[in-house]
Amino acid sequence: MKTLGMPMVELPAGERIPVLGQGTWGLGEDPMRRDEELIALRLGLDLGMTLVDTAEMYGDGAAERLVGDAVSGRRDEVFLVTKVLPEHADRAGAMEACERSLHRLRTDHIDLYLLHWPGPVPVAETVEAFTLLQQQGKIRFWGLSNFDTTGLREATAVPDGHSVQTNQVLYNLARRGIEWDLLPACQRFGLTVMAYAPFDHRGSVLRHPTVIDVAERHGVTSAQVALAWVIRQDGTTTIPKAAHPEHTEENHAALDLRLTAEDFADLDRAFPPPDGPAPLEAL
Repeated sequence: MKTLGMPMVELPAGERIPVLGQGTWGLGEDPMRRDEELIALRLGLDLGMTLVDTAEMYGDGAAERLVGDAVSGRRDEVFLVTKVLPEHADRAGAMEACERSLHRLRTDHIDLYLLHWPGPVPVAETVEAFTLLQQQGKIRFWGLSNFDTTGLREATAVPDGHSVQTNQVLYNLARRGIEWDLLPACQRFGLTVMAYAPFDHRGSVLRHPTVIDVAERHGVTSAQVALAWVIRQDGTTTIPKAAHPEHTEENHAALDLRLTAEDFADLDRAFPPPDGPAPLEAL
């Protein structure tokens, strides 16, 4: 994938994807906002934010249907990510869930299919299903979401587990726990880390006084500071949601922000890095 002017991250398989994509959690659920959400997503594609993330869980398929409309006629430009629920992740269930997602997305293939979080189905069985879906051409790559270091180690050890491409996890200024062990583990495995909720729950990071101070120092917004901080990590992408076109433009402008050593020091004081292992957080 080539996206002019957009920094890229390389997956283990060699595919290059944008460092800044678009998330869709909470989109597609209100018919009154649907047209504006479509405009926001399509503007993101125009700006090179062609990594689009969704899931069968989001709005019980509503987000996938919205994405299907947004990428219609432009499917070859998009690196499309969706997720299967853990209760659907046995061999037969994953095959059926994938078919439903393909139908809602109005496409014949998914670029990256993720297990949404660890569940009751042995990960070896899920990986077996993913491998079969790859062989059938219905997915190109597969990965994990919300897997901690132990789970990641177990997943990579099963047959065909070495084919995992990414781990999508909660990571932002206020949730830095992965820096202790999970982020280094992903880097050792060569996996891309896909950071969701870069503004944290209900955008709490954006209201922090230090983030506001750094933003004012650069003449930018708090959202741009939060995004620039996340994508500073090599091999990390992020998928902020934008329900309005102006938010899409604001997110994209974060690519032009260069935080200074003073900025990083101030942010570290406000949001200290972890000093030991902690359970993986999720939203």
